[in-house]
Amino acid sequence: MKKISILLIEDNEDIRESTAEILELADYEVLTADNGKTGVELAQQHLPDLILCDIMMPELDGYGVLFMLNKNPETSAVPFIFLTAKAERPDMRKGMEMGADDYLTKPFDDVELMNAIESRLKKKEKQQAFYSKALENLSNLVNHSNGLAELKKLIAERKIRQVKKKQVIYYNGDAVSGIYLVLSGKIKTFVISEDGRELLTAIYCADEYFGIHALLLNSTNYETAEALEDSTLCLLPKNLAEELLNKYPDVGRQFIKILSNNLREKEEQLLQLAYHSVRKRMAEVLLRLSAKNLSSAINLKASREDLAAMAGMASETVSRTLSDFKDEGLIDKKGSQIMILNLNKLQNMKN
Repeated sequence: MKKISILLIEDNEDIRESTAEILELADYEVLTADNGKTGVELAQQHLPDLILCDIMMPELDGYGVLFMLNKNPETSAVPFIFLTAKAERPDMRKGMEMGADDYLTKPFDDVELMNAIESRLKKKEKQQAFYSKALENLSNLVNHSNGLAELKKLIAERKIRQVKKKQVIYYNGDAVSGIYLVLSGKIKTFVISEDGRELLTAIYCADEYFGIHALLLNSTNYETAEALEDSTLCLLPKNLAEELLNKYPDVGRQFIKILSNNLREKEEQLLQLAYHSVRKRMAEVLLRLSAKNLSSAINLKASREDLAAMAGMASETVSRTLSDFKDEGLIDKKGSQIMILNLNKLQNMKN
């Protein structure tokens, strides 16, 4: 049975040798590099199962290593753990946003090291189930066998990204990274008005794509995307997505269909904001969220502010309207969970 291989990139000789010894005693195959440039070369040559990398190094620092590895589809999916001194810890957000999976603060003991490695390797195994689900849903996008095969290959090479609740995926004005597929959880997109109010433009659930509009328009992102709850995403990078869309018309047509449905939903939302009463707008929001959950139970865990942004009303008005709906027996509300009790009355709510 082939040993699990770990690449250790660390310029401090004592730390490099002691850490490598620990890993070898744990029956891992260990590759070592004393600078970032050599580390990148070894990663591309051997494709290790996991990479441990220091931040401050000669030749190429840890951020540069991660950037270079993310550019290569074969190395971008390898779990990556930063080794950082305490003084560098505030900078770790940068590394995590770049795609690092975890970090260890030096000095660390044997148990911390083993726990971090085993945790990342187990998560990598679990990701295979996400890949299978993603590929199953992607198969609905194309009928052309070559296009489907290429799409599967591209997705299988990508690293799955875990995002925490309230974590921003991209901001309004950011350059487009590519097209995102939601594997689990919920993502909201929104814009901020001139007076500082938030208008929620969409909510994306499992098996739905977002970021298509800006990519096809070849513009910067015109809205902000944020996780409504802990979520799992897969990113198809811009260059690969554009190549796929140009090469396989069937894929392009399906993404145009997705855009058309999104546009229709936004037009309906604008009409509701312009002409519907507060009660009817709140009813429409609940129905729209219920449809996304494919059941009468809305496990949205959204704040009043999120619902207010979606309905185009003040958060106090949301609370008052939901209380009225509850008193009328239309819904039941416990914490952040809303249960629809009378779907028919919500659907036929008078304006």
